[in-house]
Amino acid sequence: MSTNPIIEMKNMNKWFDDFHVLKNINFKVTNGEKIVICGPSGSGKSTLIRCINRLEVHQNGKIIVDGTELTNNLKNIEKIRAEVGMCFQHFNLFPHLSIVENLALAPMWVRKESKKEAVERAMHFLEKVKISDQALKYPGQLSGGQQQRVAIARALCMKPKIMLFDEPTSALDPEMVKEVLDVMVSLAEEGMTMLCVTHEMGFARQVADRVVFMDDGQIVEEAKPDEFFDNPKHERSKEFLSQILH
Repeated sequence: MSTNPIIEMKNMNKWFDDFHVLKNINFKVTNGEKIVICGPSGSGKSTLIRCINRLEVHQNGKIIVDGTELTNNLKNIEKIRAEVGMCFQHFNLFPHLSIVENLALAPMWVRKESKKEAVERAMHFLEKVKISDQALKYPGQLSGGQQQRVAIARALCMKPKIMLFDEPTSALDPEMVKEVLDVMVSLAEEGMTMLCVTHEMGFARQVADRVVFMDDGQIVEEAKPDEFFDNPKHERSKEFLSQILH
């Protein structure tokens, strides 16, 4: 893992009208680091990662991604979005396109790849998420877990340096969670820089280099997983963990 930050937030603030949703966030992620962000609902976790690729606009402070500052400059936004893959709670697949067409679309449009190249890449990543046998089906024919794996493969087709996951398993039935987490674990093992908002604490223990706990729009505690789970320092962290670790 290199020591240069691939993501840096300096005194970053975000409001929704009068609601101060992110308060003076100072945060660095090094290349290859795996970060799990946890905390109660409404603490600003999803908003934080959505600011990294400008799905949400921060009002002051700085966000720098891979050396490029996020401003209103469209070129910078496009440059950063080309480096950052994102996987949401809901899969956002095009229902009228086959699985392989869903994956090939962005590389053809954005990276100007030929259809042959884009389809080959799509098949490579469908293989990677162990779902290549579903390539010609449509999203509606797949289970939720399969659709989420397709969504991860689709993000990987753009060759991102960073992957953001916003509660990728929270909309899934419990038996489908493991198949998605397995894909994420294998990505982590390959050295992908990852930020994941999740309540899957077993995944956090297994994969994270660092756990970031948020409450009320602030980063309250950051620690290595064992330290965070076994010896949380902040009262709010202790309270949160006592509720989710039965």
